[in-house]
This record gives sequence, C-alpha cells and structure tokens, in this order.
Amino acid sequence: MKSLKKQTLVLGLSAALIATAGYAASHAAKSSNKAVAARHAQMQMIGYHTGVLGAIAKGEAEFDAATVKAAAGNLHALAKMDGSTLWLEGTAQGEVDGSRAKAEIWTDAAGFAAKFAALEKASMEMMTAGDAAAVGAGMGGIGGACKACHETYRGPKN
Repeated sequence: MKSLKKQTLVLGLSAALIATAGYAASHAAKSSNKAVAARHAQMQMIGYHTGVLGAIAKGEAEFDAATVKAAAGNLHALAKMDGSTLWLEGTAQGEVDGSRAKAEIWTDAAGFAAKFAALEKASMEMMTAGDAAAVGAGMGGIGGACKACHETYRGPKN
C-alpha cells in the first residue's frame, strides 16, 4: 500500500511539474510576443511623429512651432524610453513571430543604445526649430538616426 501511495505521489508531482513548465513556457512566449507588439507600437509612434515633421519640412503642412515642439518632444520621449522591457533576449527575428529585430541588438547592445541616443539628440535639437527650413535641416539628423539603426539592427520583412 505504501508503494502505491508513493507512486501516486510521484506521478502527481511529476504531472504538476510538467504542467507548471508548460504553463510557464506558454506565458513566456506570450510575454515575448507582447514585447514585440509593444516595440512595434513604439516604432509606429516614432514613424508617425517623424511624418508630422517631414510634412512640415516638405511644405505639405504649415509650420507651427507648437506642433514641431510636440512632435519632436514625443520623438525625444520615445527615444529615451527604457527598452529593457521591450527588447527582450529571445525575441529576435526567427525566434518569435512578427519580429524583425536582428541578434546584433543583444550582441552589440552599446551600439544599439547609441542609435537611440542619436535619435534622442536629433529630436531634442528639433524642438527649437524656428521655421520650416530649420525643420528640414533637422530632419537629416532624425532620418539619419532611423536609417542607421534600421540598416544595422532590423532584419528584412518576413
């Protein structure tokens, strides 16, 4: 009888362990996918505010100092975000669905951070643009920061 109880206990604990591991793995995948979705949202916001500034620079929208300051300020805030909750190891392209993040983000973390710092600096400088020409000149720094990051750290479309 003791042997049967012991076998039942071992079987029950084994089943609980397997279920817990499966549950944890499924939640890790969901967490990773949420991180990918969140950083996609961050990139969409960066793209949106860059577009607002780009329209002013191209003359497609009228210069308005408040709009420039708001769009550049939002870019600045997005570039300054603490990415530790967004750029999780194990979420590179090919590791989770929907990611275009190259592994270099984690193997060259300092370089990746420097790209966001370049966007942070360029957007801060843009906040004081006094006219459409200054917005146009500032777009070089913003566009250059985006391009440099994408070329190095973003993989091709799946």
